[in-house]
Amino acid sequence: MEIGKKQKILSLAIPDNLKKLGQLKRFQKGEMLFSAQEETDGFYHVKSGEIRVYKMDEQGREAEVVRLGPGDFLGEAVIFVSSVFPVFAQAVTNSDVLFFAKGKINQEMTKDPRIAMFFVDLLARKCVVLSNRIESLGLRTVRQRLIRYLLSQCSGEQKCLVELKVKKGELAKILGTISETLSRNLKHMQDVGLIEVEGNKIAIKDCPKLREELINI
Repeated sequence: MEIGKKQKILSLAIPDNLKKLGQLKRFQKGEMLFSAQEETDGFYHVKSGEIRVYKMDEQGREAEVVRLGPGDFLGEAVIFVSSVFPVFAQAVTNSDVLFFAKGKINQEMTKDPRIAMFFVDLLARKCVVLSNRIESLGLRTVRQRLIRYLLSQCSGEQKCLVELKVKKGELAKILGTISETLSRNLKHMQDVGLIEVEGNKIAIKDCPKLREELINI
C-alpha cells in the first residue's frame, strides 16, 4: 500500500444497531481528539473531515501513523486491550465524528454476536494496514518513501506536475521523517534532474525514469 493513498481498508459500514449508540462530536481544525496516555472510555468513527494519528518521542519529534477520513474508525482496539490511548489524534480539517462509549458497546455485544464479529473483522483489517505501514516506514529509505508518494500523486504521463495539498512540514510527518531530511532529499533529486521544485509544486521531469529510480535504489 503506497504512502499518501487513502487506506480504505479501515472503513466498514456500521451496523444499524451499533450506529444508534454513537454520539456526534465536532472538532475544529487543529483540535485534539485525544493525546497519548489519555484515559479512554470509547472509540470514534469519522463522519467528515480528516484526522491524523501520530506518535511523539521525548524530543517532540512526530511520526505519523495514519490519516483517517469519512468511514474510518479510530481507537476501537484500545477499548479491548488498554485503558489509555497509545497515540495522539488531531483534526486536520473541521471534522465530525461519532463517539461510542465502551460500556454501551460491551452491552450491545452481549446481546448481538454480530456486533462482536464486526469488531473482529475491523481489527483484522487494521492489522493488515498497520503491517503495511510499518514496512513502508521501517524497510524503505526516506528517498524511497518520497518517490512512492510522488508517484502515487502522478498521472502516469511522461511528465507530471504534483501540487502538494499539505505543507512540506506535514509531508515530512506523513513520510515518517523531519523537514530537514525531506528538504535534503528534494534538493538532491532536483540536482540530479529528476524533479523541479517551486513552492508547493513539484514537476516530475520523467515519470518512467523516476519509477526506474525507485526500483534501482
